Amino acid sequence: MLIVACAVLTAVIKGFGPVLLGGRELPAWFSRVIILIAPALLSALVVTSVLALGKTWAVGAHTVGVAVAGVMLWRRLPLVLCVAVAVGVTALLRASF
Repeated sequence: MLIVACAVLTAVIKGFGPVLLGGRELPAWFSRVIILIAPALLSALVVTSVLALGKTWAVGAHTVGVAVAGVMLWRRLPLVLCVAVAVGVTALLRASF
């Protein structure tokens, strides 16, 4: 039920734009801001999922795994390799603690 409600709410929100604008062009500064919303939201979701442990902030094996994958992706290594190494690092760290 929650997923259906979220899908309906998303469709309604997306429908407001064309209805309210009525074919008018958006200002250039507004378009630049809108383009940056998706990466900012994705970054916020990644940070909270990597650093949150329940209701507290914590650094653990999963944080190190994501950091390793981030560095590997920054160095332009293949995605599958980055994920495999991150999983391996996380598993090794969890096994050792």
